[in-house]
Amino acid sequence: MARREHQGQQDHRAASQGAPPELRGDSGSHALISTENSAGTTLSFAPNWRGSYANATTPRLADPVTLQHIGGETMGTTWSVRFGNPQMIGLDAVRASAAHALDRVIAQMSHWRADSDLSRYNQAAAGSVHALAPEFTAVLRCAVQWAEASDGALDPTVGPLVALWGFGPDAVASAHAPDLRALHLARAAGGWRQLRFNAAAATLEQPGGLTLDFSGIAKGFAVDHVVDSLKALGLVDLLVEVGGELRGVGHRPGGTPWTVQVAAPDDSVGASPPIALTDLAIATSGDRWHQRESAGRRWSHTIDPRTGEPVAHGLASVSVLHAECMHADALATVLTVLGPTKGLPFANAHGVAALFFERTPQGLQASASRGWHERVHA
Repeated sequence: MARREHQGQQDHRAASQGAPPELRGDSGSHALISTENSAGTTLSFAPNWRGSYANATTPRLADPVTLQHIGGETMGTTWSVRFGNPQMIGLDAVRASAAHALDRVIAQMSHWRADSDLSRYNQAAAGSVHALAPEFTAVLRCAVQWAEASDGALDPTVGPLVALWGFGPDAVASAHAPDLRALHLARAAGGWRQLRFNAAAATLEQPGGLTLDFSGIAKGFAVDHVVDSLKALGLVDLLVEVGGELRGVGHRPGGTPWTVQVAAPDDSVGASPPIALTDLAIATSGDRWHQRESAGRRWSHTIDPRTGEPVAHGLASVSVLHAECMHADALATVLTVLGPTKGLPFANAHGVAALFFERTPQGLQASASRGWHERVHA
């Protein structure tokens, strides 16, 4: 993996005591997102990376000149924050603020925890009305927005279908693909149009048997939530990463931008030009890490909610730029389901900055939306 310079005071602890249950998103990205630290050393983030950070063995005042760094584990992956610290805010306070933000997301939206707000809704009786926390409301509003815009390519009720194909906390243990009857029943039990969501009142009614799954969006929201919590603490220059999804605010120490590149899924295509993440986020979705195989058939963990089947196109990965990581995450899911043939026109029609890598008989091919060219090549 990438080298890491031990610059300034650094810390590495878990987001909360006792590894929290996973809240897996579309972390199966084949592409790597790399950035540079203040010494110019490239740092790469892979979705399932299990690296470790240097530990500060002797607490000292934060050095306002150097790049500060904290990190840990959360949601079945890793998180990190790099930041300038001229205010000399203590690292314990920074870490506690980031950990609290991550813990709130897990407590509300994890479908791996039986006591989360999401799980309680999934298990609730028909007709029950649930008051939603602001964070939950924001994520559900975003999910409904892009579900409607994509005609259901993103669907926050897709969980039962994902489980049938062998993924997630409720995965069906089977050596074979699900039969047509099981797929029909799972599709009939879900569908985002069944949501009885009152965004203005921040309430959600359970119609009976409907289950939510925020895996395609919550990790991006977690990045935004950490950013907001650290900005409230007084930090104005930071780069937040959760499971390979990043959002930059302000600049690195010295005034240069937070710079990232998107690496191709293999070496046949070069990395993207440098991208300045100045008040900008990036999320990547792909098919490398989470796959299953049965009777000679291999399928992706990405399920098309409209058909109930795993996606079958040649998309290897897609990266999306957006001001908010929540929207970048949601859109990466949408475009992964749509694939490059339908995804690129969708991105152009909705002003989405997206970079696609597609496997073709001629090899890996890259294509980008107009919004991507405008942001990256401006």
